[in-house]
Amino acid sequence: MHHAGSSGGRRAIIGLARGVGFCRDLINMPPNHMTPAGLEAAARHLAEHHKAAIDVISGVDLEDGFPAINTVGRAAEVAPRLIDMRWGKAGPKITLVGKGITFDSGGLDLKPSKAMELMKKDMGGAATVLGLGAAIMESGLAVQLRILVPAAENAVSAQAMRPLDVIDTRAGIDVEVGNTDAEGRLVLADALTLACEEDPDFIIDFATLTGAARVALGTELPALFCNMDSTAADLLAASQAVNDPLWRLPLFEAYERHLDNGYVSLSSTGGSGYGGAITAALFLRRFAGRHTNWAHVDVMAWNLGSRPGRPKGGEAMGLRALYHYIARLAAAG
Repeated sequence: MHHAGSSGGRRAIIGLARGVGFCRDLINMPPNHMTPAGLEAAARHLAEHHKAAIDVISGVDLEDGFPAINTVGRAAEVAPRLIDMRWGKAGPKITLVGKGITFDSGGLDLKPSKAMELMKKDMGGAATVLGLGAAIMESGLAVQLRILVPAAENAVSAQAMRPLDVIDTRAGIDVEVGNTDAEGRLVLADALTLACEEDPDFIIDFATLTGAARVALGTELPALFCNMDSTAADLLAASQAVNDPLWRLPLFEAYERHLDNGYVSLSSTGGSGYGGAITAALFLRRFAGRHTNWAHVDVMAWNLGSRPGRPKGGEAMGLRALYHYIARLAAAG
């Protein structure tokens, strides 16, 4: 943990410890408590503690501005919402986006029961950005911070989206639902579109997005995708400096064609069945933009067993690395 000293000393160490603990606690909460409303309550508590501004749009109010978030979450008992938190008035503009699917049944493309067991952790991306935000605010880093969390439960009811539905997005891009269990990228599409509207200096999203990333890299190594080679190099250096591993995977241009394989519009999943972590990242790039300083981290957010300093359960994968990177951005002004 001594590495954190290079990013602000004792205050940084305490901030990181609290941020990691907050992230783990959120993921470990049972899904009947950690609903979209529960995630909002946790975010409001964090905002109040650090005197951050917070705005939440929920339920039918999402229909016009954030239709994809509304479509994913409308089948659940607890309404979906978009959580928007801001803190800091000077320094680089940093926007954190976290997938907040509080439970993922798979929707009408229902998961088998074994695959559903850990799906309370599908808000692990949201927990990571809230924990990272907590560390940044606790440490007083000189940044203009924004945290966006699209929160929804992917449930089954008469209002659930169907395979091959064509849905609206904030960007005005029609998306064909290739599989209702690929819902995370849909809520992130609207959140990333909003994030880009203010042209921040750096955008990063965290998401428990694909099983394909776990097949490729296992459960302990998050996949990093990044538009800018220089940013990717800095992120990988930060991950090595604090022993918080990331591994870069490519935004492979040739696989773009799979996303254009829908019957009438952009497919959310693509038609190949291979390279799913890459096609998911390419889908997100359609909304983040090719020339944005944007990174995407596909995480497990869960330790299957205990290791030193890594207890079984929810885990803040990539949080320390990103804190280290953002602290350096703040120091550079």
